[in-house]
Amino acid sequence: MDDLTRGIDTLVCIAVVAALAPFVAAMIPGNRVPQVVVLILGGVLLGPQVSGLADPASVELFANVGLGFVFLLAGSELDPGLFRERFGRLALAAWAMTAVLALGVVGLLDAIGFVKAFVPVSIALTTTALGTLLPILRDNGMLSGSFGKYVVAAGATGEFLPIIAVAIFLGTSSSLAAALSLAIVGAVAAAFTLAPRIIRNQRAKRILLAGEHATSQTTLRWTVVLLLVLLAFAERFGLDIVLGAFVAGIVLRQWSPGDVKSLEEKLDAVGYGFFIPVFFVSSGMALDVRSIAAAPLRLLVFFLLLLVFRGLPALLVYRRALPPVERVQMVFITATTLPMLVALAHIGLDTKTMLPENAAALVGAGVLSVLVFPGCGRRGRRTPASPSARTVRWANSALASNRSGA
Repeated sequence: MDDLTRGIDTLVCIAVVAALAPFVAAMIPGNRVPQVVVLILGGVLLGPQVSGLADPASVELFANVGLGFVFLLAGSELDPGLFRERFGRLALAAWAMTAVLALGVVGLLDAIGFVKAFVPVSIALTTTALGTLLPILRDNGMLSGSFGKYVVAAGATGEFLPIIAVAIFLGTSSSLAAALSLAIVGAVAAAFTLAPRIIRNQRAKRILLAGEHATSQTTLRWTVVLLLVLLAFAERFGLDIVLGAFVAGIVLRQWSPGDVKSLEEKLDAVGYGFFIPVFFVSSGMALDVRSIAAAPLRLLVFFLLLLVFRGLPALLVYRRALPPVERVQMVFITATTLPMLVALAHIGLDTKTMLPENAAALVGAGVLSVLVFPGCGRRGRRTPASPSARTVRWANSALASNRSGA
């Protein structure tokens, strides 16, 4: 079988899994399982370790673009002003405490040979999957009032700072070179941001806006150009595509022309309709499920470390901001993660900085966290309340960063 035939067959299998995922998720009792879990498990079933029906290597390019779309949408909804408020500052403090704990304990695990990927595993333990959580939180009235603001800030921090850490510590062999590369990519992004102000040609603007709803789809095409150019720059300068995509999303927030809502809907359709499912299903295909079956303790350890390192600091950091019940809820909310773990496992395997068994155990721990922690976090919540307009705006923004997990 040639490469083209194998790639097409794999795409057909992925398309079937993606189409069935909403129905499978809806049939599960409680309807609380995010579709991203179904996509990953579907990939496991298709992969070489189970049925062998699909080959992840044949769709690697599509999967990388899908990963780019995940973080393009995340970056486009990040509000930098969030970190100037009190709830943003507390979120930063909680994340810093998590990072210190993770570095210390993972360092010990590395010293005894339990893990061989000190940096990726440490970063993984500092992440939060807010986009995956938001539908559940909204349904249970947990985005209302000040609590909703603290939740959104903690989730945004758990997405943004790990991406920066990935860029600096996993993109190149030199952290200084990575920092310089980060500055270069930022300069390119700033140039894109300023471009609409520099270009004052009214005819060009009319063409751009006139074609945004026509067959030319001008705004969507230029957004894809922005994404691919920054992905290419990130690759050329030794950074991972995650950073390029995230920066592209931040730029997109600044220069989106015309009907912004329509553009967001089109990006959702392109990303979540095709590329993002390809990424998650292919990540499931690449999972070393045999290592999980052979050593399930490794998965359990990572699962507990997520709760201890990412969750428990909330009890201390928010002691003067939230009542005890909401602090306990924050523990489980912030410890829930998955998409970033999938991305880190993908990066670690691609750069050969992570053992397959650790990559599989991390993703497995993330799946387990999504299945267990949100249910624990919902307990004790009495009556849903209507969230404020500002909280709804932040919540909807964060939701767009990972709607595939909804």
